[in-house]
Amino acid sequence: MVYKYMNKTSINRFFSILLIFCIFIFYTTFVFASDDSLYVWSSNANTLNIINNTTNSSNITNITNSNTDTNTSNTISANAPSEVTDNNSLNLESASAILIEQSSGRILYAHNIHEQLRPASVTKIMSILLIMEAIDSGKISLTDSVPCSENAASMGGSQIWLDTKETLTVDEMLKAICVNSANDCVVAMAEYIAGSEEAFVQMMNDKAHELGMSDTTFKNCHGLDEDGHVSSSYDIAIMSRELLNKYPEITNYTTIWMDTLRDGKTQLSNTNKLIKNYNGATGLKTGSTSLALYNLSASATRDGLSLIAVIMKAPSTKVRFAEAEKLLDYGFNNFAYQSFGNAGDLVQTVNIDKGVQSTIPVVLENDAGILLAKGSEKNIEQTVTINESILAPISSGQKVGEISFSLDGEVLSTVNLVSQISVNKIDIATMSTKVFSSWFNLLR
Repeated sequence: MVYKYMNKTSINRFFSILLIFCIFIFYTTFVFASDDSLYVWSSNANTLNIINNTTNSSNITNITNSNTDTNTSNTISANAPSEVTDNNSLNLESASAILIEQSSGRILYAHNIHEQLRPASVTKIMSILLIMEAIDSGKISLTDSVPCSENAASMGGSQIWLDTKETLTVDEMLKAICVNSANDCVVAMAEYIAGSEEAFVQMMNDKAHELGMSDTTFKNCHGLDEDGHVSSSYDIAIMSRELLNKYPEITNYTTIWMDTLRDGKTQLSNTNKLIKNYNGATGLKTGSTSLALYNLSASATRDGLSLIAVIMKAPSTKVRFAEAEKLLDYGFNNFAYQSFGNAGDLVQTVNIDKGVQSTIPVVLENDAGILLAKGSEKNIEQTVTINESILAPISSGQKVGEISFSLDGEVLSTVNLVSQISVNKIDIATMSTKVFSSWFNLLR
């Protein structure tokens, strides 16, 4: 051995020099060579024609709100077509109607969608949304006991006749509101959350403004006729979509057909007859008064396609349900929602530069899918684009590219591609650790 004729100090000096030399070789080999190993995907060379579905976007647009959130697809695409032509091709008797696809917000049918009309108890969709937000934020819980004030007990219309001496849980209040459209319960909840009905109504109007509901002014939380209390089918679709997308668990209440409260003493029956009679119905809320006539926001899901149909000022309750069914049938018969993947799905593995590891798994940031018209023959193209230069450090969830879906050169949807993991940048400390580890393994 070389160190047979060397003393202990010389041996230590020899191995120190050897270690420094190894670190230098490792650094120059790993770091500088990695610059040449970066693999870049370009949109021109890597179009993956793996999806053979079609769409006809000439008669659909997007419903949106001013609370821009790319995670819930609330924004209108720059390439969105013009708004649906209002020709009432389905010959509806109702004064106003709209049909939208819940996930994307695309409008599939429109009839007088911005006409300001009395919403009646469909108003409660906004009240329910604010109740769900209060639960979600931790301000209240489903098990909280909610008292009944004289004001709440005095409400007319649909009610369960709350008594000022009793309390119900938030869970029971929600059930009464969603199933029986209980005015007394929604007022009790408004007072419990905001301190007064007036303060809660201000919250409703603030939320309407946030969602871009420019046709809407709320005067109360229950929907009984009041001058200036107006909305539109377009705005009702917006708040219905917000509730269903943000709190899908609300359908645990809106799909109840019959139930009881107060240990079986109070019977509840859903005012939305579609829950019993329409395949895939998930909700959502009815409303009627002598001035508003008959309103309905109806939601349903079949084969992964979720639709929301809004009817306003129908001449009778029979027409209200029949025309909601007609809208939903139109949507399910003519459109399909094609999913291309869910948030977190692996798309590919790509190289990174100057990291403690050389590759990262790249995943979808959000769910990917497109609303398609049935019966067409054109191909949807999927294009993956990875950033030209990906340098460590990389954080989990950091954007590194995009995946887009297009038809005839028009981009219909784009989803960010993000790193599934975090990768630190390689440095002297990490290199030394690797070399020492390798050296120790060799000497064992």
